[in-house]
Amino acid sequence: MQTIVHVICTKGPSLRESIVKDHKLEDFDLEVSQHLNPNRRNGWAKIHSTLADRRGALNLKWNADARTLLCRVVNRGKGSPEQVLGDFVTYLFRRHLRRITAVNIVPPK
Repeated sequence: MQTIVHVICTKGPSLRESIVKDHKLEDFDLEVSQHLNPNRRNGWAKIHSTLADRRGALNLKWNADARTLLCRVVNRGKGSPEQVLGDFVTYLFRRHLRRITAVNIVPPK
């Protein structure tokens, strides 16, 4: 099951890179488990919750031309991703609200 989150931002540096480098991410019970080449324009990152009851992973990809962070919340099995998604959206609003112009969440079908 996948849920898609589009985060549309103002001009500026990569929001994905800002998230990967943010030492306060752990305050929201989230951690970067993988990331690929931060110097590449279309790098990616994978974020997991540090809490045992949270299921799913967030795959992040930054599109600099569109100033959009694309997040895919991937969940296997019968688990539901709403808790890790809620933690991530809370993190975005508390740490990056000035950059965000819109957040669109597309639930799975």
